[in-house]
Parts: sequence; C-alpha cells; structure tokens
Amino acid sequence: MPLLTTIPVLFFSVCLIWGTTWMAMALALESIPPLAATGLRFLLTCPLLVFLARYNKVSLGFPLGRRWLLPVVAIGYFAVPFWLMIFGEAYVSSGLAAVIFANMPIAVMLASILFLKERFSFLQYLGLLLAIGCLIKILFNETALSDGQNWIGIVFLALAVVIHAVLYVVVRQYCQGIHVITYNAVPSGVAAVLLILASIFIEMPDVSAFSARSCGAVAYLGLVAGVGGILAYFKLNEKATPFKASICFLVFPLIALFLDNQIKNNNLSGESLALLIPLLLGIMLTKSSYSKLNLNWLVNYARYRN
Repeated sequence: MPLLTTIPVLFFSVCLIWGTTWMAMALALESIPPLAATGLRFLLTCPLLVFLARYNKVSLGFPLGRRWLLPVVAIGYFAVPFWLMIFGEAYVSSGLAAVIFANMPIAVMLASILFLKERFSFLQYLGLLLAIGCLIKILFNETALSDGQNWIGIVFLALAVVIHAVLYVVVRQYCQGIHVITYNAVPSGVAAVLLILASIFIEMPDVSAFSARSCGAVAYLGLVAGVGGILAYFKLNEKATPFKASICFLVFPLIALFLDNQIKNNNLSGESLALLIPLLLGIMLTKSSYSKLNLNWLVNYARYRN
C-alpha cells in the first residue's frame, strides 16, 4: 500500500520501533540470559528475511570476491554488538541505554575521520564536541546516583556503538550494490547459531524458567524490530534525505525514556534530562547537510559585523 511507504509513516515506524526496542530488551532479560535472548532474537529474524529475499528475488549470497563480508557482518554487526547491548542493559536502564546508542552518528563520524580520512564542516565538528561533552556529563550524573555498577553497562554499550560504527564504515565502503536484505538475512542466521551455542556452553539456560513476558519480548525483537525496523529505515533512506532520516536518532531516545518511566519507573536526573536538549542538538548538527560551512563562515561573519 502506497500509504505505508510515505515518509511520515516510515519515519514514525522507525522511531516507534527503535524507541520500543530498548524496553523489549529489558523485558527479555527478566528471565532469559543475554546470549540466549540475542541468539533467539536472530533465530526468528533470519527465516523471515530469507522468505522476503526469495519473495523479492533478492540474492542471499554475497557477490564473488566479497564473500568474506558474511562472517564479518555476522560477528561484527550482529552477534557481538547486539549481545553487548542487551548485556549492558543488565546494568543500566533502558532509557539511558537508548540515550547512549543515540550517539551512533557521533561514533560513525569519528570512524569516518579515523578510517576514511573524511573531512567535515565546522558546524559538524561543533556538534561532535557538544554531543560528546553532554553525554559524558549525563553518564557521570547517572553513575553518581547509582551503586557504581552503571559503568559496566556503559562500557558494554559504548563498545557496541563503536563496533557498529566501524562496521557501518565497512558496509558503506564494501557493500555498495548489495541489497539490504542480503547482508541481513544469512548473517543474522549465522549469528543466531553462534550465540545459541555460546549460550548453551556458557550460560546453560533453563528454558523452563523463560517467562511468557520475556519470550514475547524476544519475539518482538526478532520479528518486529529485526525485520520491520531494518526495512522501514532502509525505505526511509531511499525516500528522504540522510539528514531527515537521521532525525530518528533524536526521537527514539525520548520514546525509550517515556517507556522506561511508565513500565520500570526509572527516571534520569533533572540535570541529565536538561542536558538531553544540547546533546540531541549536537547529534543533529553532526548530520547537517551544510557541508561547506567551515571556519571561513566565522571569518566572513566577523567581517560583516565590523
């Protein structure tokens, strides 16, 4: 249906899915250990993506010469960072986890500078510094109010963000021409197998102890977030400018914070909530399309004022 693929509908869908994902992970952890929860999530995602690939006549295999990307994506994009994310939520609230992950554009920008030697505008660098400064202050605020174990979750979530950012750079450089379903379908299945095997040997989960609420949360992560989120954001990027699509990163943390308050009764401190405004502004500035705006802008402005 054409209505379902309009920019407003896609934008709302992405924000809603990404915003609810963090609470779903928190609910999954109530009775399912992290490795098992993440593996089962992808075990549900993979068959549906394979079906969509067949239905849309999309190849499941990576092109010859780029098949090395399959294990890289399976481990580096799916298995490790998604496990780090849900493991991190064992120590921090789902709302704070979403705020940390909303800084993905910052991490991608830093990875692009380090690995691709990309250059950005003055405005984007200003946004980078603003966002990093505000995030650090928020993390120190929230850790000071906890028992100190927050840092374990923060470190794991930060590692997930860094790994995702690096993989984003790799995907952008080597996956051009490869359909989004291709580099999600089989790799998610490989990740599922690896994570479930790791869970059996390390966590030794008691399946009989899995609650209906946790199983429902895993099903939501696998079927709605794992498939709907991917396809909605891909379609949104096709139809909207990268800047407009990136505004999702400003909205989904607010949804996650609202749900965390309503379901788990968790709240950020007043100062941290106030810092969300400049933090999200900084993230938005890093995605600014005014790439020609640099230090010369300040020079010209100063001349005009004088």
